[in-house]
Amino acid sequence: MNSYKQDEKTEKKSKFSTMPRLFSYLLAYKGRIIAVFALMAFGTVVDLINPLLQERAIDNYILPGDIPGLIKIVILGAVLNILTVIAIKIRMLLMAKTSNKVIQNLRQQLYDHIQGLDLAFFDSRPSGKILARIIGDTNSLKDIIENAVTTLIPNMVTVIAVLVIMFIKNWKLALAALCSLPFMIAGIFLISVMAEKHWRAKRQKSSNMNAFINEDLSGIKIIQSFRAETETDKTFQELVWDDRKEFIRAVRWCDGFGSWIDICWSVGTAALYLVGIKFLGIDNVSIGTYIAFGSYVSMFWQPIMNLSNFYNQFVNAASGAERIFEIIDTKAFVKDKDGAQALPPIKGSVQFKDVTFGYDEEKKVLQNVSFDVTAGETIALVGPTGAGKSTVVNLISRFYDIDSGSLCIDGKDVRDVQLETLRTQMGIMTQDNYIFSGTIRENIMYGKLDATEEEMIAASKAVHADDFIRNLPDGYDTKLTARGGELSNGQRQLVAFARTMLSNPKILILDEATSSIDTKTELLVQAGISSMLKGRTSFVIAHRLSTIQNADRIFVIDQGGIIESGTPAELMAKKGADDKLRQAQCA
Repeated sequence: MNSYKQDEKTEKKSKFSTMPRLFSYLLAYKGRIIAVFALMAFGTVVDLINPLLQERAIDNYILPGDIPGLIKIVILGAVLNILTVIAIKIRMLLMAKTSNKVIQNLRQQLYDHIQGLDLAFFDSRPSGKILARIIGDTNSLKDIIENAVTTLIPNMVTVIAVLVIMFIKNWKLALAALCSLPFMIAGIFLISVMAEKHWRAKRQKSSNMNAFINEDLSGIKIIQSFRAETETDKTFQELVWDDRKEFIRAVRWCDGFGSWIDICWSVGTAALYLVGIKFLGIDNVSIGTYIAFGSYVSMFWQPIMNLSNFYNQFVNAASGAERIFEIIDTKAFVKDKDGAQALPPIKGSVQFKDVTFGYDEEKKVLQNVSFDVTAGETIALVGPTGAGKSTVVNLISRFYDIDSGSLCIDGKDVRDVQLETLRTQMGIMTQDNYIFSGTIRENIMYGKLDATEEEMIAASKAVHADDFIRNLPDGYDTKLTARGGELSNGQRQLVAFARTMLSNPKILILDEATSSIDTKTELLVQAGISSMLKGRTSFVIAHRLSTIQNADRIFVIDQGGIIESGTPAELMAKKGADDKLRQAQCA
């Protein structure tokens, strides 16, 4: 359980290189973004004009008592600000649609890429942590994408424009109002460094918690059977506490942004009036100018406050974007090479020549393994646990690539052909064949999506699944939850058998496929298995003697290779390693 508390090791990249990559997804919607920029430009101009309208209204109309002129300027200001409100509403609607579309595209790209990664990627990551990136990390990017356009750009433009206007109107008052700016920059730099550190840690802790929840719910039957609820609850509390602790730390530092800017804002405002009144003199600056400057000071500091809040989102989203792009940048080791050809319909011969393979560089599971299997031959793979039986069939399916040697099907190296055309001609049955949520019909049709109803029923009958399915309340339309909890282990296996039978593979792999079937059910399915094996090259991994007694040959795998091979009769006569395994099973 402690493994869930270990943070994922991801390459730390500069947020200023990660975020431009994220924002590049907006380029697919240039028309909308240009419209948003136009609406923002109009609103920003109106905001900048408002203090000037106030100054003019006070100095030119209110003080002289020009009521008609005051009414005109008030109407002008009202019309401009009403139009601004409308522009803001339209801008928000456009950006909401755009940001949602960008997140949808990014999540689809991430999901598609993950599906194309090889098993080595999934071996090293709990499924919950992968799920956290597809759901949680992508969701965290929505606001930052939207606010980058609607908050970052207009506020930066406003700050620059206000600075220019203030210095043009009165550079002395401008310097006084901005006297605290250097202190603000230094404080924000320190706060941003610490906030970024804790937001990154927060996302790691959230990922750990999500991974634990996913795995815990998947294994709830084991947890309850061993009465491990107290232990798992303790682990969950620790993970929640770690997540909460990092969140509080990050928020405390982020709260410092607002407090520090408020202090600098107050100092700048006080300096403005102190310099204006005490040193420049009240008679040297008009009342309208004072009020306009007060408005511009607020217009300068308020965007900075907004930018500080945006930065809080920015550092949080940057850590999520890093984690997403880290997966997108992960290269699949098993993939189609340039120029890979489609594998034509195969007969099913398999050749291993000096094949060496290991899941890591230090330990090799197979060493210089060679054998030839003719089309239509049934090979039983036996040996102790961990000897490499499943490794052999995983290599044939090219879930992993061999380290050296060659692996050919019908004389073609599997690394030279397209993966899709290789695997569509194979059927793989394991001990725990996954049942998807949906109907039994949908699960069987997964083997051949364009199969007819007659083909599906024929496949079910061949493995003796049709009878029990028709006895269910809704027959083939019976709805199942994920993993098929409504069915017995044997029934789930029969559904998986029917699915594989429907795919009509030329090479069939049975990896402990009957281990979950009771003896009575096994007797029914043996005839179905026999029909599946006919005309197909088959590799059967099983401990039950009944499963392998009809094999054409048996390979005994141990010590990194095939230590014995021959027909069942030949190996029994030798009384070698295979015979010892049989005796151990019967003991």
